Amino acid sequence: MADAIIPAMPSSDRELRRVAVAAYPRVEQAMHLAMTIAGFLQQRGLEASPAAIHEEDLRRRVQACEFDLLIALGGDGTMLRAGQLCAPCNVPILGINLGQIGFLAEVEPSHWQATLERLLKGDYWLERRMMLHTALERERQVIGTWEALNECVIGRGSTVRLIRLQTEVDGRHLATYAADGLILATPTGSTAYALAAGGPILPPELRNILIVPVAPHLSVDRAVVLHEGSSVRVTVHTDHQAVLSIDGQTPVDVLDQDCVEARVGEHNATFVRFQDPGYFYRNLTSRLAQNSAPGADA
Repeated sequence: MADAIIPAMPSSDRELRRVAVAAYPRVEQAMHLAMTIAGFLQQRGLEASPAAIHEEDLRRRVQACEFDLLIALGGDGTMLRAGQLCAPCNVPILGINLGQIGFLAEVEPSHWQATLERLLKGDYWLERRMMLHTALERERQVIGTWEALNECVIGRGSTVRLIRLQTEVDGRHLATYAADGLILATPTGSTAYALAAGGPILPPELRNILIVPVAPHLSVDRAVVLHEGSSVRVTVHTDHQAVLSIDGQTPVDVLDQDCVEARVGEHNATFVRFQDPGYFYRNLTSRLAQNSAPGADA
């Protein structure tokens, strides 16, 4: 667990000067709050830039390492997008929850000002969470790679028919699933789709891959937690549509004999935390007791 926690350094050692305030624009008042927060930080001498999370200019500036922190305003979906964007550049993320559940966000909107005062005083710590590197191969050629914070899902498309997923772990056959799909999840993703499919909950500081079949038929129906450092290779067998989806984003078509390979990524998503390091278990039961309103977290 110690490797997943980075104590905050005094402000004299960890200088915070440039902040991106990224909002999911379809959430009501998100952009207005982003501008309010940016103004608050500017009054305290910081460079703060409000933007929509999808803006290409924001992506370019983050990738150019122009920011010391990204404040994300939205639901868990916004936090996933922020993680994918910021992990390669090692930019910490502070989440302000404007969604329904908020597994990843740290702050409720009514507390943002007091929380930012603590941030400016250096009263916080940093939590690292593993990313999942996923590659799609076709005829021995890699045609796409992605970094996931929650999971990658290989599943059937619009046709309601099973697909067969020949699964290897570290080069050794594990199982061939006949199922609606297969979830390859991070510990962060263990509380997302994998949980809904019957998988276990893993502490976020672990660096293991979780394999969970979706509606398996006459095949292995139990989740498998892999040893840290293991890799997974899934060969798809289907005569109809199949898809690959990364963190719930727009799916990519997968063809018969295509292979999906997943391993622990080189980068970590880093989150700013103010609660004590045992917050995960304390918040877990309250989060699981919530029922989302119609529509997923933005």
